[in-house]
Formats: sequence, C-alpha cells, structure tokens
Amino acid sequence: MRVAVVGAGWAGMAAAVALTEAGHHITVIEAARTLGGRARGLNATGADGQPIVLDNGQHILIGAYTDSLKLMQRVGVDVPKALLRMPLTLTYADRSGLELPNLPPPWDALVGVARARGWHWEDKLALLRACAGWQLQGFHCDARLSVAQLCSRLTPRLLQEFIEPLCVSALNTPAEEASAQVFLRVLRDSLFSGRGGSNLLLPRTDLGTLFPETAARWLKDRGAVVQTGQRVMQLARTAAGWEVDTIRFDSVVLATHSTEAARLVHAAQCSLPPQEQAAAATWSDTAQALRFTAIGTVYAQAPALPAPIRTAQESPHTLGRAMLALRPGPEQPAQFVFDRSYLGGPPGLLAFVVSASEQGRAILEDQVVRQAQAQLGLEGLQPLQTVVEKRATFACTPDLQRPGSRVASGLWAAGDYIDGPYPATLEGAVKSGLGVAQQLLAG
Repeated sequence: MRVAVVGAGWAGMAAAVALTEAGHHITVIEAARTLGGRARGLNATGADGQPIVLDNGQHILIGAYTDSLKLMQRVGVDVPKALLRMPLTLTYADRSGLELPNLPPPWDALVGVARARGWHWEDKLALLRACAGWQLQGFHCDARLSVAQLCSRLTPRLLQEFIEPLCVSALNTPAEEASAQVFLRVLRDSLFSGRGGSNLLLPRTDLGTLFPETAARWLKDRGAVVQTGQRVMQLARTAAGWEVDTIRFDSVVLATHSTEAARLVHAAQCSLPPQEQAAAATWSDTAQALRFTAIGTVYAQAPALPAPIRTAQESPHTLGRAMLALRPGPEQPAQFVFDRSYLGGPPGLLAFVVSASEQGRAILEDQVVRQAQAQLGLEGLQPLQTVVEKRATFACTPDLQRPGSRVASGLWAAGDYIDGPYPATLEGAVKSGLGVAQQLLAG
C-alpha cells in the first residue's frame, strides 16, 4: 500500500516505522521544518554565546514505557546511552520526600515509603493502605471521579508532596480536575508493572535526536519519503483511494495535533459516502471539543563559582542530583527543576518545569528566578530561553470523551489525544501510532 502519514511527531513516526517494516510505501508529510511535534529539539544560545540544543519542553520517560523503548531500539537508538535511568524520586532541596530503591515491586514501594524523609508514620500508613485498596480494586474506579476525590482520605502532606506533583507531571492537570481512572492506570503501569517500571528515564540528548530524527534516517534508508515544511491543505476520498494535495494514496494516517486533524477531516467530509459523513462529523466535533493545557519550561544558567575558589575537583553539577521537586505556591509556579549538566548539558544549565502553566513568558521567568532563590538558594540565575507550549496536552478530566483512531474507510488518526488508557504522554503517542498501523495492516 501507499500510505501518507500526515505529521512527524512521535505518533506519526511510530506508525511510519511499523508500516515501513511491514513492507508498505510510506510518505511522511510534516508542516514544520523540524521533526518531533511537541517533543522536539530546539536551537538556542548558551550563557557563553555558544549554540546549544535544548528541547521545546523538558520531558521524562519511565521504565514502563515499553513500546517507546522498543521502538527506539528498533530504529537504532542506544537506549542505555541515550537515557539516564534513575529510581522514581520525588525529593526536595531539603532532601525530604520519596525515593524508591532498586528492588522488585512491591518491595521498592514498601521500602521507599518506609524510608521517606519528612513523612510521619500516619502519612506512610495512609499511602500504603490506599495503594493496597487500589490494587485490590484492579486500579479501577468510577470514571467520574477526580484525583482529589479519589485521594480525599490521604493526609495533607501526601496530597501536597506526592499526589499533586505526581498527578500534574503525569496528566498535566490539577488533582481537582484530573481523571482518577487515568491516574490509577499510570500508577499501575509505573509502580506495579515489574522491576524498573517506575524508574525515571531522562534524555541525555535532545528529543529530536532521541527518536524522530533517528527514525527519519531509518525510514529513508528503507525507501520511505520524509517531507518537512509542507502543510497539507486538501484531503479527499476518491474512487481510487485518497488524495492528499492531489497525490493519490491508498490510506492516510492523520498524526497531527487534534485541531489540525479535525480541520482535515472536516475538509474531507463532503467527499465521503453518505453513510460515513455523520461518523466523520462526530469524530471532528469530538476532537475539536478537547480542552488544552500549557506547559512552560524556563531554561536558566546558574552562576559559576568565582575562579579563585573553583578547583579541578569541583563537581560540575549545581543541584547535586539530576532532578528535584519544588513546592509550588503563589508566584512560585515551577513543580520540578532539572540539572542539565547530568544530561550532557553545560555546567549550571537548569530547566524549570511549570505544568498547567498560565503565565506569560516574562512573568514566568521572573517568578521562577525568585522561586529558585527562595527554595534552592540560587542567586543571580540568568534566564536563557523560556518555552511555553500552549497546546502541550489535553486536559485529562474525568469521563472525558476522546476520538477513536478510525475516522473513515482508509482514514485513520494517531496521537496522544486518541482514545486510550494513557494521558498525553510520549508512550500514549507511540502506542497510538503502533495501534493504527496494526489496524491498518489487519484491513
């Protein structure tokens, strides 16, 4: 088959790799000049004036992202070299919080909770009781529940320093608005999926190199076509198949963001048989109804120590570990900070992550600088670049209706917003792309 994949994000590239591997002729069409969608590399300038490559947002993978990890390996990524693996850690600058040991589940969670610093025994017992109850229920709950409602019996410390940061990092939605069912699925797959499933995997390279650009080279080596800087304007069903800007294909996979996919489906609707027009209209309306939340990432340079006290043995790291949790509050918006020197970046380069971000860039930078001074004791922090991805994720709310992967005969959709068990994550995008490829191949 000749298949057009519209969009070169993680979902689109996953579908393209699977279909190419099955022997089909694939053309990937991407509107942007770079690959990766909302998880891509970004050219920037460091504090010393030298060019550096950042990301359009600091991303984390976890050990349970098995489809993503297998796909990376399939296209030639050296996963252990490309990703820094560390235990699930939600610790703060004062070293309080949770850090799981390298043990098989459930012992990693039991020992980690027992050793959690700054937690009282009532906090620890409350969390263990809740986790046991969720496991007995098969990690299922009423689809209408929010995370806050699910966890209402936990202690205030657990809500503030464990549930809320975990929820906002995984679902990019505050606990009061986030889907409890999706949250439980994330907990099940991370904490109870097997040894290493809860590990955090931090990219040591930019996100473009990590998968989409490497996948593009893999595709081209096998005869696939990857086009960038070309936005699809017309999509129509014909007697011979599908036309994408007048070029004929047997099938089309829409792997763009949901609003763009809805635009193309709406444009194609009049070319569909009458029995498929209503279903396509419903699909488009469902995709258009999704609400989005932003993620802000403030890249900043911590000042170097004065030359007289700097030694050859001095650590190049600023934070003492690759990642720390922060305590958000009024005018202190960041939930996490990453020391990029652990990830191949220059000494002093930090990335502050603000999930569910609502501030403008200038306000965000000023607030993060003040937060770094108050919580990390960092003076003279210099913002380098601030990225606010306004459509970073859909709001993962209770009982949310998400569009399916099949739009019409020969027309499919892939993306992290497609109906599935995961929130808007890289694994969700990859699973969607692979799932569409499997359905397309099955006819």
